Amino acid sequence: MTVNLTRIYTKLGDGGETHLGDMSRVAKTDPRIEAYGHVDELGAHIGFAITQSGMSERTVGWLKRIQNDLFDLGADLAVPEGDTKERLRVLPSQVEWLESACDEVNETLEPLRSFLLAGGNAAAAWLHVCRTVCRRAERRVVALGDDANPEVLRYLNRLSDLLFILARDAARGEETLWEPGQHRNPE
Repeated sequence: MTVNLTRIYTKLGDGGETHLGDMSRVAKTDPRIEAYGHVDELGAHIGFAITQSGMSERTVGWLKRIQNDLFDLGADLAVPEGDTKERLRVLPSQVEWLESACDEVNETLEPLRSFLLAGGNAAAAWLHVCRTVCRRAERRVVALGDDANPEVLRYLNRLSDLLFILARDAARGEETLWEPGQHRNPE
């Protein structure tokens, strides 16, 4: 698949509409546009996460792969499921890779005794931001119902898990555990 962008502005969206991948016109507030807009935002946040110091080489490589996959998700979401032309669709193998990555890193981490508060260091904190943006994108895909490739939803669900695990890995044990009700009774 070749993409050729010779002109960035087209003026076609000046009235608040845009084209989907099947060339149908929809409002820029259409749930499908919202869904792949959040996926695009996630890719940008991951790009920023990559720039954080202390990120392992393995994690940076994985995040770059994920950024590319997120463009695949956007392309998938840009075309309604009923379209009969052959389109780029997210595949189960992409989800399986995420599961394998989750397992690989999680094996190296101490078991959790509580939920975590985001932080630890800049890399870990930014990966937690990515995780929350991923969850928002996931909710927008859920809102599409049956009009979305189920692999997109599976991918985002696993990706949020991986981002959580990578944040734990990046924190290098400097995690702050949630202490339920810690400040309810003033001393």
